[in-house]
Amino acid sequence: MGDVGVTSPHRVAVLIQDGFIPFEIGIPHRIFGKARDSEDRLLYEVVTCTTGGPGPVQSDSDVVVLAPHGPEALADADTVVIPKFGAYDETVSDGVLTAPLKEALDMIRPGTRIMSICTGAFALAAAGLLDGRPATTHWAHTDHFRTLFPQVRLDPDVLFVDDGDILTSAGVASGIDLCLHVVRRDHGAAVANRVARVTVVPPHRDGGQAQFIRHHAPAPGDTGISAATAWALAHLDRPLTLEAMASQVSMSVRTFTRRFRDETGDSPGRWLQRQRIELARTLLETTDLSMEQVATRCGLNTAQSLRLHFHAALGITPTAYRRTFRG
Repeated sequence: MGDVGVTSPHRVAVLIQDGFIPFEIGIPHRIFGKARDSEDRLLYEVVTCTTGGPGPVQSDSDVVVLAPHGPEALADADTVVIPKFGAYDETVSDGVLTAPLKEALDMIRPGTRIMSICTGAFALAAAGLLDGRPATTHWAHTDHFRTLFPQVRLDPDVLFVDDGDILTSAGVASGIDLCLHVVRRDHGAAVANRVARVTVVPPHRDGGQAQFIRHHAPAPGDTGISAATAWALAHLDRPLTLEAMASQVSMSVRTFTRRFRDETGDSPGRWLQRQRIELARTLLETTDLSMEQVATRCGLNTAQSLRLHFHAALGITPTAYRRTFRG
């Protein structure tokens, strides 16, 4: 599958349904469609098909695409790409394949490479293709995905997962990362880098989905530990001990730790570390403070400590994060 003949381009079929995102179906067409060999010959042929087609397919906006192929296009595809489904699609909401979708997926030949973008992973999981295998999907849908498909080894922190003949990617733009990866896998870094330059995207992005997920602390309320969490959030630049936090609500350390787990589902130490990282993210995005100053404001003391903890939490350095989200 990795060797694609120049005389017969590798055939990629993109399967869409009502509620698709136009940007997502453009990704495989753009990335694979721009891949050429050293003699400027196309390496991939990309076609669009739909379960009820050929015919019009309504996007999630006012854009309607006239898909030129029906599901039979899947039968002779070398690679099948399944982009995001509509949020209220039965496959996403209930984890079951509609009859037309099942019939379409049944047309895929054994050994065909299958890729999903965003919630397209729900279709692969509902078809049983991800049972016992690693996969990912958009971070906002990971809890729902785990509930529907506990047998899938879901990794919510990565941009994509390559498991050989089945590849899944996270939300929307991570489809670019996945398609470039496939071009790199098929034809090497030089071809993938040329495609990236033409498309004006990085050939490889640092980090994973974690850098796009914000963990907001709950607003202080009337819960048993709210005074302690509010005090801690106001003093993140200080060394904070468990004893100091417990004293804010007149509890013993043991009682406070138990109540904290009951109310937040986390330990005070892990919660506190996450809030320090969240504050660092905000400062990196909104200020020009030096790394040492950011570290001090967050209670991480030194730039080196900030870098170590930040990278461990998000898979990306503070410098790269600021470059991405502040520019």
